[in-house]
Amino acid sequence: MVRLPAPLWALWLGAALCNPVRAEPDPASALPVGTVVAERRAIDKALDFVGRVEAVSRVEVRARVTGFLDAVLFKEGELIKDGAPLYRIEPDLFEAAVKQAEGTLERSRAAETLAKIQLNRAQELLDRNSGTVVARDQARAALDQAKGAVTGDEASLETARINLGYTQISAPIAGKVGRTSVTKGNVVGPDSGVLTSIVSQDPMYVTFPVSQREFLRYQQGGDRPDRSKVGVRIRFQDGSEYGQVGRVDFVNISVDRATDTVVVRAVMPNPGGALRDGQLVRVALQVGAPEQKVVVPQAALIADQGGVYVFAVEDGRAVTKRVKPGPGGTGPDAVIEEGLSGGELVIVDGLQRVRPGIPVRANPIGPSASRT
Repeated sequence: MVRLPAPLWALWLGAALCNPVRAEPDPASALPVGTVVAERRAIDKALDFVGRVEAVSRVEVRARVTGFLDAVLFKEGELIKDGAPLYRIEPDLFEAAVKQAEGTLERSRAAETLAKIQLNRAQELLDRNSGTVVARDQARAALDQAKGAVTGDEASLETARINLGYTQISAPIAGKVGRTSVTKGNVVGPDSGVLTSIVSQDPMYVTFPVSQREFLRYQQGGDRPDRSKVGVRIRFQDGSEYGQVGRVDFVNISVDRATDTVVVRAVMPNPGGALRDGQLVRVALQVGAPEQKVVVPQAALIADQGGVYVFAVEDGRAVTKRVKPGPGGTGPDAVIEEGLSGGELVIVDGLQRVRPGIPVRANPIGPSASRT
């Protein structure tokens, strides 16, 4: 055994204590975890709201005359064109009423013709000093009465024809028709209520309330864009994004006193019929140019009393990264304002067993799996 001189032995011991050798994690005992790379992505400047889809046109179909329903001429839930037949009321009584009005009008016109002849004859006799002024005036009054009767009977005939036309109930707008509340054989009329409803399909409105604070902040902004150029995107309840971009077309002129909000309306194209009247959606207003932000899956975020953090893999070990989420996330992804710079391996799978500092083995997973 070689003995080192005391000074050399002291120097060797001091160096060993000052520079301890760090034990490398054993790959065999490391905890397998699923990871994704925190990526930098162009994120639109957006304000998020909760909105509701509304049809541009909505019509409640009602009967305008009373009669037995002869036929239902549409399939519930189908797309129909403007003027498409919906219901047919038995027309027999209304056709008879038209013929009766035509006969009454013919009698009135005949009486008018006779009154004209009698007036001409009374005037001729008066001109030859064979008649009287009273007879001429009576004939003139009879002609005026005949003309009035013709006018009234013409109106009655027109009314009968209009009522006959009401036995064919047609669609006043194009759109999707709802379910029918009556079936063939029932008596319908103006008091029967709504027979069915029609809502237009393309485009659709999306209305959403904007708080006074956000509204004033937008008004006071020096670089605010024209509202007609503000892009509007929506997401469905499952987090999927709608593929069309809309535009704001109306801002209400008054503030709701109950909620202190202003109702804003956007027009959204709906060529495929994905939007439905009354649907609840998330609305994102694009109010500025896109900015580069760090994006990680929502599944990677963990909250505690100190805030929000994620686990990242560094040198084969799990480390804690405190982060500050920001607005502008798209569906299952979260935007990170502070705490990550991009490129970190963030743990999204196996978080239940991860503790700070334990050895881990990173297994990259696909984007679809990280969003589950």
